[in-house]
Amino acid sequence: MFYREAGQFKTSYEADQQVFPILQDRIGVAIILGVAIFIVPFVANDFFLSAIAIPFLILALATIGLNVLTGYAGQLSLGTGGFMGVGAYACYKLTTLFPDVSIVVHILLSGFAAAAVGMVFGLPSLRIKGLYLAVTTLAAQFFLEWCFIRIPWLYNYNASGAIEVPGRQILGTMVTGASAGSVPRYFTVLAIVILLTVLVKNLLRGRIGRQWMMIRDMDIAAELMGVRPLYAKLSAFAVSSYLCGVAGAMFVFFYLGAAEPSAFSITLSFQILFMAILGGLGSLVGCFFGAAFIWALPIILRAGPPMIGIPIAAETAFHITSMIIGALIVTFLILEPHGLARLWQIGKEKLRVWPFPYA
Repeated sequence: MFYREAGQFKTSYEADQQVFPILQDRIGVAIILGVAIFIVPFVANDFFLSAIAIPFLILALATIGLNVLTGYAGQLSLGTGGFMGVGAYACYKLTTLFPDVSIVVHILLSGFAAAAVGMVFGLPSLRIKGLYLAVTTLAAQFFLEWCFIRIPWLYNYNASGAIEVPGRQILGTMVTGASAGSVPRYFTVLAIVILLTVLVKNLLRGRIGRQWMMIRDMDIAAELMGVRPLYAKLSAFAVSSYLCGVAGAMFVFFYLGAAEPSAFSITLSFQILFMAILGGLGSLVGCFFGAAFIWALPIILRAGPPMIGIPIAAETAFHITSMIIGALIVTFLILEPHGLARLWQIGKEKLRVWPFPYA
């Protein structure tokens, strides 16, 4: 009843090609942004911001990066964690070499290092595809992990082999380091995630995004129609790796505070892959759904049962989480390959004709 397109006429091409052509969608997005900007940082406590909201936004951005490559361009990748590590180590080097430059600039620039590395490991995609390409990106993951451990220049010859986040300010407020508060870190992460999500959304709706989807659907037909596979595939690897690199830099500087090479292991790559699968490949909204579900599930399992008098150990919550996620992945791949985003879309389609069974 309240979700109707009737009466919303488009009188120009600009109005017809809006990101959110339906008024109710625009109102909903405005409400979500309003809650995220004006309510969450002032109502939530430090635990919610530091342990839930900030890592959720960062992992959602990394999932968007993987979704660009796998969901939109059709190129399988298992090296997301390694590309995030490249961004984190690049940002760490930039902060030590240029300490007077804003940390936000360093974070955005660190993504270009990850993009360059991603393009190098994306070259085999011109000859191989499918499982063979996934194995190539898996090799990139292990090679990058080896570099993080064996090249001491990356961590400034620190005896512990870890990168430690220095304190940096934005407009006189500490946003990184031990003395940084959760609210400034949250606002910084939120601003970067919103900015990059809007840019990716517009990129997908343009010529480059259409080329990626043509390569994904049928690369031979796309090449016959004038799409250059070299440009399309490498640009997908570059954009995907850039987003993952920025997410990796924020993961260390705004969430962990310090990191060892094990923070960017294959486990992180699979975790982000599961977020993309559950949320829905080929959907930006699904990236946020998948990241929210997988990141919040173990926290809910640890906090929920004790509230009703059922104690649960941390190891038990971890195992139950793995079982639930594994079962859901199999279920979604069989019954609904497009994940939670498709369920959300079906729900909106039902609301358009409710209370009638069909239009």
